[in-house]
Amino acid sequence: MKAEERRKEIVNYLMSEASPVSGSSLSEKFSVSRQIIVQDISVLKASGYDILSTHNGYIIQHTPLAERVFKLYHTTEQTEDELNTIVDLGGTVVDVFVWHKVYGRVCAQLNIFSRLHVKQFIEGVRSGKSTELMNITGGYHYHTVRADSEEILDSIQKALEARNYIAPEI
Repeated sequence: MKAEERRKEIVNYLMSEASPVSGSSLSEKFSVSRQIIVQDISVLKASGYDILSTHNGYIIQHTPLAERVFKLYHTTEQTEDELNTIVDLGGTVVDVFVWHKVYGRVCAQLNIFSRLHVKQFIEGVRSGKSTELMNITGGYHYHTVRADSEEILDSIQKALEARNYIAPEI
């Protein structure tokens, strides 16, 4: 894994955690030394990420990334294309959530930002071990997407609209 990709994963991981994450945990998760993690955190801070170093670990408070929630609708067969569309244009699919009539909001963290992650997700779903969350709401679902700028999010939205994946407003 290249340094830039690892740093992106570190940011996504820190943002998905509710409590501080130790440098040792990050070191183990990303199979690098603790010293590399310290360097990565320094680079991220210099890039504008508001990362606090506490005695319990790292906490990310603010990110310079733009974020948008998309309401989507498509078939299971179109999931791979939907995700690839987002990541190919520079987005990270942070999560997926649905609004269930009984349970309310049901959410799962994804942190998908590359075609490799899309492939791994699709293989996990197609293996029969699980089904996509959107299936409990007839294909309707939401994704929180992060990108380096609002312009990238606009491009993602246009591409999703062109593929008719954006759910109609009711």
